[in-house]
Amino acid sequence: MRIGELARRAGVTTKAVRYYESLGLLRPERLANGYRDYGEHDVRLAREIRALSGLGIPVERTRPFLDCLAVGHQHADDCPASLAEYREAIDGLSQRIVGLTARRTALITHLRQAAHRNSRVPPPDEGEDLVPDYTSLPAGLPVPEDDGAAAHLPGKPLPPLEPHSTGEATVRLDALGAGRTVIYIYPLTGRPGTDLPEGWDTIPGARGCTPETCGFRDHYQELLDAGAVRVFGLSSQDTDYQREVVERLHLPFEMLSDPVWSLARALELPTFEAGGTTLYKRLTLIIRDGAVEHVFYPIFPPNEHADQVLTWLRENPL
Repeated sequence: MRIGELARRAGVTTKAVRYYESLGLLRPERLANGYRDYGEHDVRLAREIRALSGLGIPVERTRPFLDCLAVGHQHADDCPASLAEYREAIDGLSQRIVGLTARRTALITHLRQAAHRNSRVPPPDEGEDLVPDYTSLPAGLPVPEDDGAAAHLPGKPLPPLEPHSTGEATVRLDALGAGRTVIYIYPLTGRPGTDLPEGWDTIPGARGCTPETCGFRDHYQELLDAGAVRVFGLSSQDTDYQREVVERLHLPFEMLSDPVWSLARALELPTFEAGGTTLYKRLTLIIRDGAVEHVFYPIFPPNEHADQVLTWLRENPL
């Protein structure tokens, strides 16, 4: 058979076949016209090389297995030389594991130090598990559906509420001033050393507050350039909790605290229950002239939401 058919039947590339030949692992017959002629034994050898490579044994070290087949054994690892090659490969992996474990330990130490450098929460003991990564989203999160809970908000005036700000003051929501204000409302940011409510990742729209906040941080100047005068994050966590987030994530804007859900009652904002407490559902308000000009709801994925707001501002200039 020709090289293309051998490669197809063995599940390898023609380039790989030529490499096997260059190492002397395959020795096809030569026809009178000079073409290579491969047989069924060559197919078996090529398949064996591929399988061993999948186990991490380099092609160059598969010869003992092929020699075992060549002398008539049914299996390529029926010979002592094959078993020795297994042991050598295992020893090599064990050495790599030791080295990788040491590197992993060093990386965990650096991560603990970096994650808590600007946090008021002390780092965990060295023996504790790795700090959870709240800055990225796991795959397979449930997507929130539009339940119509925000349909009434466009045009609604902001109430005369004054939630506490991380800027050591209160912010009067019905007196935000001229221009557009972006207020992104979210349930709960993860915090080093603090577990999220049980089943958090199974609640549609719950996970992702830290990536969302980082998105507004990273796009902050672009949002201002696109017409936003102010940006605020708002949740039901207290001001001290919010200050830790501002410090740890290096936020250029203030966070607002509404621990008694005053805004939820005044504007009939959607909420949900988790961990024994009431939390805001994720939504974003664009405020203009004291009223809601536009609302984003539901929001998914949250790590891309700041870019969605930026796009809307650019497409709807004042």
